[in-house]
Amino acid sequence: MRSLNTSKAKTRLSNSNLLFMIAGIIFVLMYGFALISFPGSFMQFQTFFDLFNFNAALFIVTLGLCVVMIGGGIDISVGAVCGLVTMACAMLLESGMGNVWSALFLALGIGLAFGLMHGYLIAYLEIQPFIITLAGMFLAQGLLTTLHKEPLNVTMPAFVALRNFIIEIPWLGTVNRLGVFIPCEIKPGVIVVVVLVVLYAILMKWSRFGRNVYAVGGNRQSARMLGINVKQTIFFSYVICGLTAGISGFIFLMTTGAGNIGNGALFEMKAIASNVMGGILLNGGVGNLLGAPIGTLTLLTINELIRAAGVQSNLQAIVSGLLLYLFIVLQSVVMSLRGRSKFRLAFPSWLKARQ
Repeated sequence: MRSLNTSKAKTRLSNSNLLFMIAGIIFVLMYGFALISFPGSFMQFQTFFDLFNFNAALFIVTLGLCVVMIGGGIDISVGAVCGLVTMACAMLLESGMGNVWSALFLALGIGLAFGLMHGYLIAYLEIQPFIITLAGMFLAQGLLTTLHKEPLNVTMPAFVALRNFIIEIPWLGTVNRLGVFIPCEIKPGVIVVVVLVVLYAILMKWSRFGRNVYAVGGNRQSARMLGINVKQTIFFSYVICGLTAGISGFIFLMTTGAGNIGNGALFEMKAIASNVMGGILLNGGVGNLLGAPIGTLTLLTINELIRAAGVQSNLQAIVSGLLLYLFIVLQSVVMSLRGRSKFRLAFPSWLKARQ
């Protein structure tokens, strides 16, 4: 009897996996609806890959913010930091004093500086993260407008060559009206997204730091009693988020090819919405890092559906806001039901792993 109860406990879905599964199902249903409603656009493989090609920076910044949110924090400066990085790197490349590698190191340096500053003030001085990152957002926006107020296109040949570099998938594509097969194309930013998803998933799933982040986000007092260095964990989560925002800014520059004061605008709101749609709780302690890209895909699919329908662009914000309400309420209902002793959701017997 005891072994039977133990096996049931092992197969019971965790809160993180349950919310991730719900997020995945919603994305599949959403994209399936898009395929049925607009087959001419969404039936093409390139349409799906373009979600990554043109929004790689958003995927990346969402990953960094996901780590902070699982730890029970928030960072609303990531969009402004991303914009600052694009302008700073564009000015460096156009000045002729640096190359692509120096611009990348500059991007990482700016992101690291903000991450270190926010992490120290939040973790060790115990200041509210919303207030600190709000100040960081204003600081980054001020520096951005001070550096250069007009759009600045990057014309350095090495950077332009990197930006125009395309990876073709010869075995996947579509046939146009002339009967010519056109292979799918992905940009280098997509490779960066995939690498970071894998690295961050490993970090949060199998490393001690990842387990500590979940523990701190769930209950800081209990984490202290378990011997976890709470302040250090919070500090490094913001450092990682800052570094990720720096990488996102460089990828954003590669996508647009120009520094602009509008770069990264509302990225923090989109990243928060994407994480919530991906099953990450705002309270912290619950969430699957793979839910971050799933939530981002859901948000982008909604926007593409609205665009394909020819509806006014301001409706995108309305629909996204309503869906965000829906996801938050859904999370609250699911977590409330999970807290009841009679509510148990486990894998069916045919899905249970054989011992």
